[in-house]
Amino acid sequence: MSFGVNGLHAGDVDRDKSTQPLKAYIGGDPMLGRMLKRRTWMMCIAGVVAALFVFFANPVSADMAAAKKWVEKEFQPSTLSKAEQLKEMEWFIKAAKPFKGMHVKVVSETIPTHEYEAKVLAKAFEEITGIKVAFDLIQEGDVIEKLQTQWASGKNIYDGWINDSDLIGTHSRYGYVVPLSDFMKGEGKDVTLPTLDVDDFMGKSFTTGPDGKMYQLPDQQFANLYWFRYDWFNRADFKKKFKKIYGYELGVPVNWSAYEDIAEFFSETIQEIDGKAIYGHADYGKKAPDLGWRFTDAWLSMAGAGDKGIPNGKPVDEWGIRVDKNNRPVGASVARGGAANGPAAKYSLRKYMEWLRKYAPPGSLGMDFYTSLPVLAKGNVAQQIFWYTAFVPTMVAPGPTVNADGTPKWRMAPSPHGPYWEEGMKLGYQDCGSWTFMKSTPLKNRKAAWLFAQFCVAKTTSLKKAHVGLTPIRDSDMRHQSFTDRAPKLGGLVEFYRSPARVAWTPTGTNVPDYPKLAQLWWQNIGEAVAGEVTVSTAMNNLAKEQDKVLARIARAGVQGKLGPKLNKERDESYWLNKPGSPKAKVNEKPQGETVNYDDLIKAWREGRVK
Repeated sequence: MSFGVNGLHAGDVDRDKSTQPLKAYIGGDPMLGRMLKRRTWMMCIAGVVAALFVFFANPVSADMAAAKKWVEKEFQPSTLSKAEQLKEMEWFIKAAKPFKGMHVKVVSETIPTHEYEAKVLAKAFEEITGIKVAFDLIQEGDVIEKLQTQWASGKNIYDGWINDSDLIGTHSRYGYVVPLSDFMKGEGKDVTLPTLDVDDFMGKSFTTGPDGKMYQLPDQQFANLYWFRYDWFNRADFKKKFKKIYGYELGVPVNWSAYEDIAEFFSETIQEIDGKAIYGHADYGKKAPDLGWRFTDAWLSMAGAGDKGIPNGKPVDEWGIRVDKNNRPVGASVARGGAANGPAAKYSLRKYMEWLRKYAPPGSLGMDFYTSLPVLAKGNVAQQIFWYTAFVPTMVAPGPTVNADGTPKWRMAPSPHGPYWEEGMKLGYQDCGSWTFMKSTPLKNRKAAWLFAQFCVAKTTSLKKAHVGLTPIRDSDMRHQSFTDRAPKLGGLVEFYRSPARVAWTPTGTNVPDYPKLAQLWWQNIGEAVAGEVTVSTAMNNLAKEQDKVLARIARAGVQGKLGPKLNKERDESYWLNKPGSPKAKVNEKPQGETVNYDDLIKAWREGRVK
């Protein structure tokens, strides 16, 4: 084995060439030649040893060279100065010293942000700290499945997980997950970045349990907003025709009545633009697990099924699950005080099915989430009520929905709400993939993985990562000049994240005590209604009953102790429907449509107002 010093390896030295000058000097005396040659090699070896001594005696200087390279060439822009970035990197080098040479395994779902972390940040982290990271990219459903396997077996599969904060109610109850707020003050204090600045994370409340402890650290987040063709909505002929038919202005829909009117208008009145058939709505309906996300990602809340409360409704959330004053789930069915089968929930499913069949492009009913993704980019859809901002990078690429100057023909705006919605309720969903650590992971591995997790969200790296994946986590990043400059080409993303309105888009909350067990019930029951196998009412009644059964099983098992479910006794539904709050009695489900001018909305956001 030969050790390299500045690219030179001992075995690379050409012995004949290295002694040519010596031969000329000594006049060919073989004895003297051998002596000088031996002395020359001793000097070479001494030089190599000395260089190695310096290298190993002062590894920080070598690692800082790598840090400087990455700061200069990759980690720009940043909210920190380059000097501050290097100081942060120096901390990582020193903190990682006990773990140098270790291999850690982490996992996440596959989205561009995590691909950047796996391909770029993992490499940078290894070069700077000496810790090698194996970063697996898999489907989110597989992440959850492997999480459950590690919980059940106690065997360490991954040292760190990027897992949706939708599981916050699960993590805070079962006791398998390390509360990070405790870890950062205790066992992990020596490996917790002094400049982490937890309060700068926009999703901090999403990863905090009912006990006030933070269980996960946000790594990326993206909202589920309303998407529309800004160019079409501003056409004078369309605006005039829409107002004549519906009696109000064509604009961003505030409520579902307006969304429905706009869908009907483009699908049935306009029908085609430049000889191309267009549609007023886009969605998917295949009976598959992702149909469950379509609903648990706050569809019932958008309709107005839950209670007021940010980040999630209390006592009833968007899954229709009610909790008591101690945050113990007491039921999902209306008979137990829940709302999963209440009038608002049934209305939300009925409208979803109606719009999918009447206004979406042909074939949408048979599409799943993944096959539906390219639909908007084709340029023949006027609006979509349910659109993940994680796909902004693909929508700003050159194509039918982007102008020649790179600005989008589309915009994103707040999601419209249903007739049961009230001010003070969450208005939509926001995904928050977050670093999560298991108690079953050996402490040394957990510490090393925690260092990498912080490296991925540190202020040195976070702004560049936000520009790559457009899934920002830090408030300071979103307010940086680089995003101000880029805002015109991002269709409202920057304005949304800078506005006070962003707090109304949140992940699944703490009312859900076991996300994996309960989530699978949604797509199975809703899929039966979409396929025409059962009625809307039957599907939601079955869903509510099955959620109650799962809650009851968890309660009987006693695995969550005093944090687990404690079901209410069943009562006549009228008992709960006549009380204030959720579940809510039936209302007028087709109020007058209401819209807002997009440019006025953006102006309000820029001035710090919600609307």
